[in-house]
Amino acid sequence: MVRRMADRYDSFEKFWPFYLGEHSLPLTRAFHFVGTSVAALNLVAAVVFLQPAYALGALLSGYFFAWVSHFFIEKNRPATFTYPFYSFAADWKMWAFTWSFKLSAELEKHQIRPKSSQPANAA
Repeated sequence: MVRRMADRYDSFEKFWPFYLGEHSLPLTRAFHFVGTSVAALNLVAAVVFLQPAYALGALLSGYFFAWVSHFFIEKNRPATFTYPFYSFAADWKMWAFTWSFKLSAELEKHQIRPKSSQPANAA
């Protein structure tokens, strides 16, 4: 069962299912994947071209895509605000699961289903 943000997570292993639940919509995960991929490319460019400005681009691109997806698609508060380090690590883990085509199995393992965009009392 996925816990609420108000619950405190004392380990990454406990946080991970919550993080997946906060990314229940495929479009949210797609935005994260794009943002994290652009961030990775920026990090590579920072090293290859010895230009630290690309590292700033990595940070901005990663968070831009993620926050847009949370505010306008998933309509929830980014976990980064409460769990910055766990969220950062979880985003890269979700990215790796996506690249390896194992994210669907991970979502199923934790029983993560897309949350309805309709309010619970809507008829």
